[in-house]
Formats: sequence, structure tokens, C-alpha cells
Amino acid sequence: MLGYQPAGPKGAPLMLVSRMLFRGSSRRRRRLAATLCGLLAVAWLGIAAAAPAPFVPTPEQLFGPLFVRVQMDALFPDGKAFPDAVPKAPPSVILRHYRESDPRSRAALLRFVESNFSLPAPARTPPALPQGSLEAHIASLWPLLTRQPAVPPPYSSLLYVPKPYIVPGGRFREFYYWDSYFTLLGLIPDGHLDTARDLIDDFSYMLREYGHIPNGSRTYYVSRSQPPVYYLMVGLLASDPAKAWSRHLRDLEREYAYWMQGSGGLRPGQARRNVVEMPDGALLNRYWDASDTPRDESYRDDVLVARASGRPPAQVYRDIRAAAESGWDFSSRWLADRRHLTTIRTTAIVPVDLNSLLYGLERAISRGCGMRHDYACERRFAARARRRRRAMDHYLWDAGAGYFMDYDWRRHRRTGELSAATLYPLFTGVADMSQANSVAAVTRSRLLEEGGIVTTNIDSGQQWDAPNGWPPLQWIAVVGLRRYDQRALAHEIARRWLATVRRVFAKTGKLVEKYDVEHILPGGGGEYPLQDGFGWTNGVTRGLLTLYPDLRSRRPHRSPLSARIPR
Repeated sequence: MLGYQPAGPKGAPLMLVSRMLFRGSSRRRRRLAATLCGLLAVAWLGIAAAAPAPFVPTPEQLFGPLFVRVQMDALFPDGKAFPDAVPKAPPSVILRHYRESDPRSRAALLRFVESNFSLPAPARTPPALPQGSLEAHIASLWPLLTRQPAVPPPYSSLLYVPKPYIVPGGRFREFYYWDSYFTLLGLIPDGHLDTARDLIDDFSYMLREYGHIPNGSRTYYVSRSQPPVYYLMVGLLASDPAKAWSRHLRDLEREYAYWMQGSGGLRPGQARRNVVEMPDGALLNRYWDASDTPRDESYRDDVLVARASGRPPAQVYRDIRAAAESGWDFSSRWLADRRHLTTIRTTAIVPVDLNSLLYGLERAISRGCGMRHDYACERRFAARARRRRRAMDHYLWDAGAGYFMDYDWRRHRRTGELSAATLYPLFTGVADMSQANSVAAVTRSRLLEEGGIVTTNIDSGQQWDAPNGWPPLQWIAVVGLRRYDQRALAHEIARRWLATVRRVFAKTGKLVEKYDVEHILPGGGGEYPLQDGFGWTNGVTRGLLTLYPDLRSRRPHRSPLSARIPR
């Protein structure tokens, strides 16, 4: 793999090979194996990409009819429980026992599963001690959320990484790609720079092993990635981010090659994988997934949505998976009718946030090349960033509305929906000053709620919609607005958000993954119960307290802007 040797123990490569050689391989599975193995074999415009990833079968592929029955019967309240279970014997042995025992009742099936699998234990985060401060509670959580590296048991869905890592908490027993950037925002100020380096090394390992950073460290996440924030994580390692980017340049290029794979040979109005060629020939990106089957971790839910949609199931499954790649699973942004998951069409959308981050990645590679005195590379990636910026200005900016919005490339029009993603072009520097001022005004009047930035203005029942606010979006908003000298508004968003976190913490002793910013409550909606822990909430909270020391008191002062901003 470009001369790369895995940094983990000698058993790790053998573990991956063993997963390739499972028995009972059907023609469908062999085709899937060939597809997955070929996904990463492309280099784009001279960028060396990683070699094809090893085929890593998912629990559904390993356990076929048993897996489908367990999930469709909803044997466990959480659809993620069975995919995370560890088999006690090879799949061929378990499947033979399953056929022989023929457990017909639900109780018999449960007994069979409990006899043949080690089920994951419920994760619980200890509540804060009485009278303990929010900051002290966050500091106490880092060791509880840290996991040590180990070669996963045979046929486990957990992926190997060589260094310690941080999990979000709750049902999320593995690390997640984009979560980890926001987690680092608190991990580093709390003195865990070595752990931050370890986590980034784990992502570098994944880029070399799989050709991209999977959604999370499970086999069933390998078919997709998540928002490309690796360059932002690397940038945290040095006071001058360009120096860190130059040291990690090869891996930054690997990630870029993954997102641009399939761009060669496209024509206007066509899309392949994550790339869309726009009507004028410009290249922009979309979310996508290499698989078009139900997600292992939400198998039953996906099947039921596809059945109710009246659409080809494979397309529905891919759109659901693409939304999972976005991190916004799920949101009215991806729904044709803004309400119902049956109308999901994520792959038809050119999103503001993804293209803003890829602009940032192009700029990071350009600057990293400059630090290495590779001026041809520096100019090449600077030119790509300029082209992307022009395309975003043309397709994603709506001057009449005064904000950036997603573009439906199949229907040849902007979606019209306002979401907190409109702040990403400020965060990565895509916007010009006039656009930034306009976005700030829209944010102040339409997105700022009593408890912080609301995700959208649509209350669809999906978790990435009103009334929820999410930690990553608060950070994107604050940093983006500060970049364009909208410091009063940025401060007010931070003040309101931290007040929300403190209020819920005072009542529950917990930090949760999302909050209802309209009613100042723990957040709701989504496919699973509200989780606590919680990595990115801890990180963003700690990061904002670092940016704004004046907000560290239990009752932060009300900024002068407060009275002028609608609640």
C-alpha cells in the first residue's frame, strides 16, 4: 500500500484477511466484495490514492438470514446492538447451528442469540458530583471516554486502529469521524494533546488502510465517510496549521482523492460517486455511499421506509446512507417534501457544508505544498479552490435570499431552505465580506434562538431540524462569524449556547448530544433515545469557554447585543 506497513500488532493484518475468507460466499456477496475492493483504486489528476481497501464483510453479510431475522423482528430495542455483538464462533458454525435448531419463537431466537454472541453492555456515563462545576465534569469525562487499542475478536464489527481513541458515549461504542474534530476542541485545552495526536494517527492509519476515513470504526461504516474534517484536526497540532498540513500532506491528498474519485469522464449534468459535474462543467460534490442496501445498524427502519416510499428500494437505501455520511441524519434538507423520510433524495443535493469543507481541504493542501516548496502543487490546489469558490458562488449563493443554500442538481435549482449549513462558507473562508454580512443578518433574524443556533426553521420531527441545536453547528457559527469580524453576534451565540448547556447540566448532571434551543431542554427526535457523554458537546463547550473566558462564570453576563437580537 504505497510502501506503507500497518503500525498495529502483527495480528491486525491477519484479522483483516480472515474476514475476507469467510465461507458461504454467494454470487451477490462476491460481486459486492469486488465492488468494495475496487472503490478506492483511482487516482485523480495525478494524486496518488491508497491501494484498494481490503474487503471487510459486515454483520449482515456474515450472518445473512439470521441477521435479517434478528433485525426485522426487532429483537433488541436498539438496532445497533446486534451488529455490535461479538460472535462466539465462526459465522459458518453459528449459521449451521441456527438452521439445525430452527428457533421459531421470539424467545427461542433470543436464547439462541444470547448463546452464540456476546452482546454489548449498556454504556452509562456517571452523572456529575454534587456542587461540581461544568468544566471539572468535562475534564473528568475524558478518561471515561478513552479506549485503548486492541485487535478486535474474530468476526467482530469493530475495526482495528493502533492508538488510543475517544468515543462519543452512550450507544456509540466506537469513534466517529467528524465527531472527533469537535471532541479535540476540548481535549487539547484540557491537556490531552498526546491523546489528540493518537486519535489523528488513527485517522491517518485508516486513510492508508482503507483509502478514506470511514463514518466510524465499524465494518458496517466502511462504505461511506463523513464530512471531511481531517485537515481541521491536523491543523490543531501546530500554531501554524500549514506546518502540520505539510507533515500530513500525503494523507490529505489521499482524502481528497477519495472525495474526487469518479470525476474523470463526467459530462455536464452527470454525477458519479461523490462528484457532480454542473451544467457549466464545474465540479462540486455530494454525499454518497458505496452500498445500496439497508444499513446494518438501522436495518428494520430502512426496510420499512423503503417499502412505504413506493420507490426502488436500492435508491432509497443509498439516499438514506448518503444522509448518514452527511452527519445530518436526518434533516429536511434531504427530504423532497421537507417532512417525510420516504421522500429522501440526498444524492440529488449539492450541499453547502460539504463543498465548503472541500474548499478548506484544497486550501490546506495548497498551503502544505507551499511549506514543502512544491510550488506547482501549491498553485494547482489554489486554482482548484478558486474554481470551487466560483462554482459555489454561482450555484449555492442566493443573493435575493441573502444566504447560501443547497442545490438540487437533478432539478436544476436551489432548494430554498435555510439551515445552519449556510454558516460553513464563513467558517472555511468561501464567503466574501458582503455575503458574510448578509448571512450574519439572516442568522440573527432567523436562526438565533433563546438557546443558540437552531438547525433549520422546519420542525419535521427529524433530529437535524428545529427545535434542535447541535454543538458542531454552534462552533461553526461562532468561528465563522469571528472570521468576518461579526464578533458581537458570535459572542451572543456562544453565551446563549453555554447557558443552555449549563441549564441542562444543572438539572440532569449530564452533557447530551443535542439540545432543544427553543425551549432550553435536552434535544429530541431521531432514530434512537437521547445519548449522553458526550464527546462533541464536551469539546465544543470547552472550546467556547477557551474562546470566551468571560463566559466561564455560572451566570455569564448578558452582552450588549442581547437586547437587540430577537429571541
